[in-house]
Amino acid sequence: MELSVPNMLLAAKQCEIQELKHLGVTAHLVGAVGHLVHALQSERGASTIFLASSGRRFEATREKLIEESRSLELRVRSSFEQQLANPAFGSARRFSLMAWVLLGLDSLAELREQIAHQRLSPERAVAAFSRLIAGLVSVIFEAADAAFDPSISRALVALFNFIQGKEQTGQERAVGALSFASGICDRQHQQRLLHLIDAQERCFKSFVDFADEEGLRHWRALQDTPVVARLERLRRILGSTQPGAALDVNLSDEWFECCTERLNQMWQLQIQLVEGLQKRSDILILEAEKDLQNSAGLLNHLMARPPECTRAVDRFFDPDARIDAALTAPPNGEIGTQLGHLTMELLQVQSDRLARMENELESTRRALNERKIIERAKGLLMARLRVSEEAAYKLLRQTSMDQNRRMVDVAEAALSLPDFIAP
Repeated sequence: MELSVPNMLLAAKQCEIQELKHLGVTAHLVGAVGHLVHALQSERGASTIFLASSGRRFEATREKLIEESRSLELRVRSSFEQQLANPAFGSARRFSLMAWVLLGLDSLAELREQIAHQRLSPERAVAAFSRLIAGLVSVIFEAADAAFDPSISRALVALFNFIQGKEQTGQERAVGALSFASGICDRQHQQRLLHLIDAQERCFKSFVDFADEEGLRHWRALQDTPVVARLERLRRILGSTQPGAALDVNLSDEWFECCTERLNQMWQLQIQLVEGLQKRSDILILEAEKDLQNSAGLLNHLMARPPECTRAVDRFFDPDARIDAALTAPPNGEIGTQLGHLTMELLQVQSDRLARMENELESTRRALNERKIIERAKGLLMARLRVSEEAAYKLLRQTSMDQNRRMVDVAEAALSLPDFIAP
């Protein structure tokens, strides 16, 4: 291809289309991963009841959910293969995350075997499923961090926060079911539930900040359903019962059914969010391809029919012409610089659009970066102080309130100065 400004402009548009197609592949990957997350959440809940009841309950339900998880696992593996076949569509971090997830998926058969023979405690089973789900959710987080289109980036950030909040809802179902099934209020389980409720609120707040109007409308409708009031009543029982006191074992089924109904409602919203993401990606690709065809056709038409003569140089160097007049577009037919003006106009439009996109992306990336910093600081505190995730977060939050500083600033200080937050 000849080296020219129009050809460079067309090459830029072609690169944009390739990036949008990358987003399309990513959108389908996110859909497959989110579907598997939902299935594993259901399997985790059934496995918890199965283990807590010493294998007397949910055996058939668990087997059915395992089959569903396996079929969805094949979809995720297929999406991973598609990524592997197109390395340019990924990143070093994405492939590392997918490798970690594959390791977890390869270990699922052994985990299920241990659960079937009741060789694991309910707590360890919940933790094992939750680690794998966390890895899958991290793939969605990385996709949101890598998106270059503002509307797609915001949709991915909203989806990531929603799925993470939904995952914490699933963990709450498992921990609450275990508490009710045991018949005793355990302090550790109680604290874990309170942390999960708080974490859900933070995730759903971020979801609301980034979701579009349609997503917000569905979310508000979901919040007004009767199951929310039922869940709050059962939460109060678990949260207000004194540690060591008895819990009504008969409430175990109601708790599980209530949480499951809530999760199913969230799943329907998740489907809508993924479909909206994929539809938006397809529209962007079509619009970009249309722009490319229009730009290419117009430029080719003009390049194939140049004007008979041009006095652009004479005009520019005319000592009697004002500089500002020499730099402005002449009247039609005066000189043949239509191609140059069109190219400059197209370049200006594309530059303005890219600048707007970059400004919109900056706010999204800032939110993601702050989240990364807080997560890293939590990990450092967990390792250094040997505390749980919720204890590390509470420490960051308490320090933030005591010093009247943003939590991300406290987290940055903790990372740069390990002794900044005292035990």
